[in-house]
Amino acid sequence: MTNIVLCGGNGTRLWPISRTLMPKQFVQFFENKTKSLFQLTINRNHNICEQSFIVSNAEQYFLALDQLEEIGHLKTHYLLEPLGKNTAPAIALTCMAIEQDEIVLVTPSDHLIKNQQVYEYSVQRAKELAEKNFLVTFGIKPVSAETGFGYIEVDGEDAKAFHEKPNATLATQYFEAGNYYWNSGMFCFKAGVFLQELEHYAPEIFIACKKAYENAINDHMIRIRPEDMLVIPENSIDYAVMEKSQKVKVIVSEMNWSDVGSFDALSAELKNDENNNFIFSHKHVSLIDVQDLIVVDTEDALLISQKGSSQKVKEIVNVLKYENEELTKIHATVHRPWGTYTVLENEFGYKIKKIIVKPGKRLSLQKHLHRNEHWIVVNGTAMVQVENNQYLVRENESTYIKAGEVHRLENQGKIPLILIEVQVGSYTGEDDIIRIMDDFARDVSFV
Repeated sequence: MTNIVLCGGNGTRLWPISRTLMPKQFVQFFENKTKSLFQLTINRNHNICEQSFIVSNAEQYFLALDQLEEIGHLKTHYLLEPLGKNTAPAIALTCMAIEQDEIVLVTPSDHLIKNQQVYEYSVQRAKELAEKNFLVTFGIKPVSAETGFGYIEVDGEDAKAFHEKPNATLATQYFEAGNYYWNSGMFCFKAGVFLQELEHYAPEIFIACKKAYENAINDHMIRIRPEDMLVIPENSIDYAVMEKSQKVKVIVSEMNWSDVGSFDALSAELKNDENNNFIFSHKHVSLIDVQDLIVVDTEDALLISQKGSSQKVKEIVNVLKYENEELTKIHATVHRPWGTYTVLENEFGYKIKKIIVKPGKRLSLQKHLHRNEHWIVVNGTAMVQVENNQYLVRENESTYIKAGEVHRLENQGKIPLILIEVQVGSYTGEDDIIRIMDDFARDVSFV
């Protein structure tokens, strides 16, 4: 059995912790902030699946690599999408890369499951049904009248109907009826059976995915070409297949599941103070005469909400996309495949960063049109290339790169290279970069 791990979500309801370049599945909330939801997902399925197939975009691919290395799971397959088109295309493209009789267990990368024994029992039953050519989904026994989930109406193991996220009145009716279950977004089936059903019920998606897969770059990973991904219709697996197919079965489970889709959900899993306030901050926060608050403090943003209102965070993110889009995309500290950078100061005409380059890694060979750069090494030794010249810059030494000069930074040492970068110029945005060569096959959007 193959575990298809879907990593495409941005988790906007957990802003400012979750952002486009560090979505919630990779934030290390759990086990004393040492494990992410993604890592827990990989560990959860490691003993019940022979292999993993991770579906992500290029940015999340490098986050996944780093976190897999942390937990010792390196033998993994990857499919990279240049842009997301929802779950139906993501699953279809991956199933095309797998033996058609292979059973796949499709799991989001950002869910929390705390009852491993019940989970494994549910997966085993789903596998038995999948072997009989059924498409299996998992229904979660509701513990409240939740309006944030879709519901599956169930008769035994048969799916009678799928229902959209209800209003409060309908949610209460579903909860009291006893045969309505939360739609978990997890699935189990043979790769070939799913593709047959997709071709029957959503042929336009199947045809476009088949062409995209045939044109994909397939070396150490499968990379879909942007022009092929662009024409694939966007749709979820539920709309495209599960709500139409006559082969759907439902495994009802009480596996202690959460999609951790809001701060209210996260606060239920993590420690709250004596007044039921949930505080997430890297510094001490004191609250006086308040209760039932959510306080989330990051280096560049502060969120305060009443408990019960955290679903509205998504509305704040939508406003920020127009007022300050960068706050929705990146943290002050940004993870790159070669290391990290932290913005220390950002004013008109200049920007100051702390850059950390991992041992054996190097940035792309690049140039900038609008900024000059000063590099001061504070730890380790930098190998610097400027145009056709290469030279070492040691601790407490500096160098200067003029706008327009082709340059590269490399750490050939055994310890992290740490330097301070001062950018000076009329424009210091992260998109002022022209890549000439890159070890990580990235596009020109980010350094």
